[in-house]
Amino acid sequence: MISDNMWRGATVRLTAIAKEDLPAMARWYQDAGLLRLWNADAARPQTEAELAKWLEEEAKKPNAFYFAIRPLEGETLLGAIELDGILWNHQVGWVAVGLGDRAHWGKGYGRDAMQIVLRFAFQELNLHRVQLTVFAYNERALALYERLGFQREGVYREFIQRDGARYDMYLYGLLRREWEAQAG
Repeated sequence: MISDNMWRGATVRLTAIAKEDLPAMARWYQDAGLLRLWNADAARPQTEAELAKWLEEEAKKPNAFYFAIRPLEGETLLGAIELDGILWNHQVGWVAVGLGDRAHWGKGYGRDAMQIVLRFAFQELNLHRVQLTVFAYNERALALYERLGFQREGVYREFIQRDGARYDMYLYGLLRREWEAQAG
């Protein structure tokens, strides 16, 4: 049977990112600690205008999908999740998720959003593999990805430098058959 609830999970739903979300996103980009969990770039504040330009450019890519994470009821922006870098000929894509307000951490929103995006990736886009990278110091994310069935497949040794120390970055992957076995 065809599902009409593709974008809904147990606690969150995914929507398009809207102009109205930019102020909240710009606030997230003032939090260096948060940015250092999300990517390897040097953490730097970004304005609403910079984020709007980035979003406009990303929306043009045929191999990328960006979503806002919202509660089942209401329009509060909890975070964002992306499935991008898709290599259609190989059926492989990259996933990244982030909750912008620390008050929303630990409530299962990230897990629920990941489950929705994985369902979309494997059932709607017919991907064979979804992968991600994560820094060794991001213990919350590591635990989440492993609970979702991702396998650690590689280590980029001493990849990132933060505050004078070097940290590894891990490559994780999840194959469709592994997801199907876990999802039931």
